[in-house]
Amino acid sequence: MTVPEPGVMMSFAELALAVLVLLLTPGPTNSLVLLAGAERGLAGAMRLIPAELAGYVVTVVPLALVGASLLEGQAGLQGAVTLAAGAWVAVLALRLWRTGATPKDLSVGPRALFVTTALNPKGLIFGLVLLPSPDRLAANLALFAGLVVAVATLWALAGAALRGGGTGQPRALFLLRRLASLWLAAISLVLIARGVGA
Repeated sequence: MTVPEPGVMMSFAELALAVLVLLLTPGPTNSLVLLAGAERGLAGAMRLIPAELAGYVVTVVPLALVGASLLEGQAGLQGAVTLAAGAWVAVLALRLWRTGATPKDLSVGPRALFVTTALNPKGLIFGLVLLPSPDRLAANLALFAGLVVAVATLWALAGAALRGGGTGQPRALFLLRRLASLWLAAISLVLIARGVGA
């Protein structure tokens, strides 16, 4: 599936599919929600979803409203945002690597999820390409918010399934944190490379 050029009008179904595919793609936000499900269980991870939604809202809404006009002629701004996102994800990877091995050591909190989501480069695509539409911006944003919650719930469910019925196996949780840390480190390198090349 290709991302449409800015200003190209998509049907509501096309928009829903494009947003859904992009939201489902594994990245830093989804990695944290998955880990939250493994650490806290489904109910605990669900309590973090408002932080994810708020992180997207502070980025996507201003971009959808005035982003295209503000970014005209500011070629380096997208690179700077991508570099900042890469640096933040690298910090998260390091923190996650250092988190203890017991289930009580929670590595994902609302602040980390909010900042990670606000800096997520997906927000640029949502705010500048997919959601802007003068005649249906409110409907697009409502659709987006509903899909954010639905996809976050799926990632939280997957994490809770990894946790199992109990409080989580310390060794399995430790390995999951290490894998998530390595994944985030890889994402950060890609983002930093893109930011430098922008």
